[in-house]
Amino acid sequence: MDSAEYERKIAARFATFDQDGNGYIDREDFSAAAKAVLAEFGTTARSDKGQAVFAGAEAFWQGMAGIADVDGDQRVTREEFITGAAKRLRDNPERFAEIARPFLRAVIAVASGDSAGTSPTAAARVLGVLGTPADLAARVAAALDTDGDGRISEDEFLTAFAAYCGVEAPDA
Repeated sequence: MDSAEYERKIAARFATFDQDGNGYIDREDFSAAAKAVLAEFGTTARSDKGQAVFAGAEAFWQGMAGIADVDGDQRVTREEFITGAAKRLRDNPERFAEIARPFLRAVIAVASGDSAGTSPTAAARVLGVLGTPADLAARVAAALDTDGDGRISEDEFLTAFAAYCGVEAPDA
């Protein structure tokens, strides 16, 4: 992968997290993602599932800030994301799974009604509310069901999300 392609992919990953498009990732971006998922599936924030999504989003934010917010201003800039998050996630995918799992587990429970996995249709809805164009969301969601059982498990989500965020460096 050349430098230009790497920069393009990192910019796309950054934009995925920067839900409000203000040029940095912060707690509000994770809160906005949680709210969007809950609204899509008609789940109230005060319900147990709603609280789990918000708690998972907060844990994800705290993990992201811990690995990328170098200056401690509670915002992750694009530069911090490139030099911190992307590199550390690439170097330690287990750490990514650790910080993302609570959020993804809670989102799966909301999208499917349980935590045993969700359908590609529900996964496409999640991807859509998080900013993925509808036609792409449907194709991506279908591909997430790697074992072909009609359900996307937490591990299938985590593997795909880690691969998406853990972009290979240009010299890899």
